[in-house]
Amino acid sequence: MNTTSDDLKEQQTIDEVRRQYHELAELAGSLAHEIKNPLSVIHMNTDLLCEELEESQWPGKRRAISKVDMIRQQCHRMENLLRDFLRFARMQDMELSVGSLNDQIIVVLNLFQPQADKQNIHLDKLLDPNLPNIRLNSSALQAALINLVKNAIEAMPDGGELYVQTYITPKGVAMDMIDTGCGMDETTAMRMFEPFYSTKPEGSGLGLPTTRKIIEAHGGRISVQSEVGRGTKFVIEFPTPIRLAP
Repeated sequence: MNTTSDDLKEQQTIDEVRRQYHELAELAGSLAHEIKNPLSVIHMNTDLLCEELEESQWPGKRRAISKVDMIRQQCHRMENLLRDFLRFARMQDMELSVGSLNDQIIVVLNLFQPQADKQNIHLDKLLDPNLPNIRLNSSALQAALINLVKNAIEAMPDGGELYVQTYITPKGVAMDMIDTGCGMDETTAMRMFEPFYSTKPEGSGLGLPTTRKIIEAHGGRISVQSEVGRGTKFVIEFPTPIRLAP
């Protein structure tokens, strides 16, 4: 097959985008580290200051300790935000090997089984035993699935059902994750994959964007449907490696 000039231009464009992405990711990572180091010093000295206030006899120490605690909480929140941001910025090229999507799902659901039992949430697995393998990075894919299951369980504080189903598609394999939780309005459903968008007071807004980047790094795609008061459905699709396809 001959390579056309259009093909070469397209590949050059892709290579340039990748180069710019890596430069931006490297810059963002360096900046995050520069922020993280002084933030850790502030956090450490805040802890020391709190200890000294506890030992003092100053009449206003309770008010001071309360203010120091607020600083410490915000430091902790910023540290979590930087951790999530670094994970998001670095999520691009990863090593993939052939593995089972079903196995990744089982591992993640087993992690959440005790919490689901405690909240009266039934985990229903409908996994196709004949599902073809896909190319995956086990730790990254499990991190993406953990994010989705965690969100689903948080959406069902009074109990409910979480259905996880896998099946074969014309182009590969897919997974449906359906919960009977509180659901989302249209605006939230449309913006949930935007970096830093969150409806949770303590949320970084990077969990679901990172999940999407992980799925896309696997050559897949993720979509969502939701209705307030009825629940949410995520659909994740992965391509089957050519040499494994029938």
